[in-house]
Amino acid sequence: MTSKTAGTDELADQFTHHLRVEQGLARNTIESYSRDLVRYLDFLEKRKTSPLSASQVDVMEYVSSLAGSLSVRSIARNLSAVKMFCRFLVSEGKVTINPTRLLSAPKLPRRLPGVLSIEEVDRLISQPDASTDRGTRDRAMLELLYATGLRVSELLNLKMTNVNLEAGYVRTVGKGSKERMVPMGGKALQALKDYLAGGRACFLKKRSSSHLFLGPRGRPLTRQGFWKIIKRYGLNAGIGKPITPHSLRHSFASHLLEHGADLRSVQIMLGHADIATTQIYTHVTRERLKQIHEKHHPRP
Repeated sequence: MTSKTAGTDELADQFTHHLRVEQGLARNTIESYSRDLVRYLDFLEKRKTSPLSASQVDVMEYVSSLAGSLSVRSIARNLSAVKMFCRFLVSEGKVTINPTRLLSAPKLPRRLPGVLSIEEVDRLISQPDASTDRGTRDRAMLELLYATGLRVSELLNLKMTNVNLEAGYVRTVGKGSKERMVPMGGKALQALKDYLAGGRACFLKKRSSSHLFLGPRGRPLTRQGFWKIIKRYGLNAGIGKPITPHSLRHSFASHLLEHGADLRSVQIMLGHADIATTQIYTHVTRERLKQIHEKHHPRP
C-alpha cells in the first residue's frame, strides 16, 4: 500500500487480509482490488478526508474523477472495490453507515467473447507436430482447453493428481477457491495419454515436478508462454481473427449451447458463480444463427 497515513495503511492491510482469508478471492482479484483501493485512498487523502468519515458524495466524486482516464469496465471495478471496502468497515464496526449502499455500478457495454468456428478449432488443434515432444504437449493442452473450457490459469496450474485418466475427468480449482470436476472427452484424453507416455518425461529431464504441463527447463509454463504458443498456431492455421488463450474456452461454451447443452450444465463446467455470466454465450449463439440464416436462406 502507498497511502501516507499509518492508520489508513493498517485499514488497507486488514482489508487485503479479509479478501484473502475470509473471502477466499483469487490472488489476481485481490491485487486488482488493492490497486483500486490505493487510488481511492489517495483521492480521499488529497481531500483531507478519512475513509472512516467518507460520505456518499465523496465516493460519487471519486467515481466521477475516474471518467476520461479509465474505461467504463475499470470504473465499475473500482467502485466494486470501494463498495466491498466500505462493507468491510461496517462489518468490523469501524463505521455505522455504508456510504456506497445506494450507489449502483455504471452500466457495462455487453462485450461478446471471440469464438472460433468448429472448423477453425479443428485447424488450430491440428497445428502441433505430434511427432515431437513439444508438439505432443501443445496438442494435449489445446485439446484439453477445448474439451473442458478451463481458464488458462487453471490449465497451467493443473497437477498430475488433478487428472483421472480412468474416469476421464479433470479436477480444477477456479475463482474463489471453488473446486469442480469437468469431463475431458475421448480426443483430449488420448492426447493427454500421448503426452504423458513420452513428452512430459523429456521436459522433466530427470527432474521432478507435480505440474502437468511443463516448459523446456522442467518448470510450469507461464501465461505469457502459452499466449505465444496459441498465437503462433493460430497464424499457422491461417485463422484471420484474433486468438487469445481464452478463445478455446469461449468456443467450448458456445459450441456446447449450439448443439443443445443446457445453460445450467455449461455454467457448472465453466465454473461461473452466476448464471448471468454464462448467458452471454446465448447471445453469441443467436448471432451465429442469424449469420447462418442470412447466408443460406433463399429470402434473407
